[in-house]
Amino acid sequence: MNLRWIIALMFLLFLIEGTIMPWLIPDEWTGRIIPQFIFVFVLYASFYAGRHTALLLGIGFGLLQDVVFYGHLIGVHSFAMGLCGYVIGLMFEHKRIPMLTALSLIGMACLLYDTVIYFIYRVFRMTNESYVWALMDHIMPSLFLQLAFSLVLYVPVRRWFEGSYKKKSADDEE
Repeated sequence: MNLRWIIALMFLLFLIEGTIMPWLIPDEWTGRIIPQFIFVFVLYASFYAGRHTALLLGIGFGLLQDVVFYGHLIGVHSFAMGLCGYVIGLMFEHKRIPMLTALSLIGMACLLYDTVIYFIYRVFRMTNESYVWALMDHIMPSLFLQLAFSLVLYVPVRRWFEGSYKKKSADDEE
């Protein structure tokens, strides 16, 4: 997949998670479920496009989220998204990842992402709640939404990335 198409798709996901998803989430779950579709796509980019691509996509789109949605501390989501994308890409670079492994890694990375954000907010005294409360209130409900989204997106994204990887390796052989 071309990097321009990745950025265009991620920008579309950014628009969907900011405009359509608030309408689809029930009113009583509005503050508890936080869609992070861009982060899931950053993780897929780390699996199939490499850690450096995931790092740059995470920093760029995390900064966009910081500016648009979370203006009180700029750079938190950018740092957490870039860090998680890089670490996951570092662990599984150049390996074919089965679906269950990919979904479990996405789940653990989403937990890591939300935990890093929580503790940064805790250090700067943006929150006074305990970690257990945050885990039960918004981290776990959001995790289930991210896992459902990543399950739906797994096959198309894998075909997209592996198709471009096969085409690129065939061009390298010639």
